[in-house]
Amino acid sequence: MTTVELMEQTKKFLDEAIPDEQDVDAKVRQLIRSEYLRELGRYRRTDIALSRKYGLSFAEFVNQRVTRQMDYSWEVEQDAMAWETAVGGIATMERKLNELVELNREPTA
Repeated sequence: MTTVELMEQTKKFLDEAIPDEQDVDAKVRQLIRSEYLRELGRYRRTDIALSRKYGLSFAEFVNQRVTRQMDYSWEVEQDAMAWETAVGGIATMERKLNELVELNREPTA
C-alpha cells in the first residue's frame, strides 16, 4: 500500500467537494468516477452528433467507406477521426468505470 500526504489546503478542498465520504481514498475514487463519467458523456455526445449527421452508426460509416464515397474531404476525415476517438473512448471509459465499481466492492483490509 502506498501512503500519500496531502497539503492541508488540498485536503480542505477535497472535504468541501465531497463532504459525505470519510475516507480520503474513497473521495479520490469518487472524483475519478466523476471524471470518467464526464469523459464518457463527451464521447457519447460526439457519437450521437455524428450518427445524426451521417444517419449511420460508426460501424456502418466504416463499412460503407463513407470517407471514400465523399472523396476524402477534410470535413469527413475530421469527423471520422473524432468519431473513432469517441467510440474508443466510450469503450475505455465504460471499462474503467466497471473496474472502479469492482474496486469499490472489494473489502478493505
